[in-house]
Amino acid sequence: MAAQKGPPQRIAVQNRKARHDYEILEKFEAGIVLRGSEVKSLRAGHGNISDAYAQEAGGEMYLLNAHIPRYDPVGRDNHEPMRPRKLLLHRREINRLTAQIATRGITIVPLSINFDHHGRAKVQLGLGRGKKAHDKRAAKKEQDWRREQGRLLRDKG
Repeated sequence: MAAQKGPPQRIAVQNRKARHDYEILEKFEAGIVLRGSEVKSLRAGHGNISDAYAQEAGGEMYLLNAHIPRYDPVGRDNHEPMRPRKLLLHRREINRLTAQIATRGITIVPLSINFDHHGRAKVQLGLGRGKKAHDKRAAKKEQDWRREQGRLLRDKG
């Protein structure tokens, strides 16, 4: 049976700061446990994961400091905006990740929250090592040079 191709994944929230502050060593995807009002808020494009990170607690992996604002039409049964959200990962993945984050300077950073072709919310996570200030400057310099190179090639070619 051939794999069905659905609509492309729609990014609900993106962490643009992560690639600036961290050197992303590895990327992976995890499911996330959300309440209905959180899903509606994300579908509306609201949310902030720039200060969020994932951490293991009690044999489970949780997304902490992710801010998904309340969805006003829900009323009194709304969710708590900063609550910890459980990530859906296999036991083997959790064990591997906890071993890697035990290494000094490695953290699990959410890169984006998107909806797959089935309509399920997924979190793209990255294993990141924090960049120093001189690394950030070098990366910015390289980015500027590539942009300038593209302009020169476009103008002359």
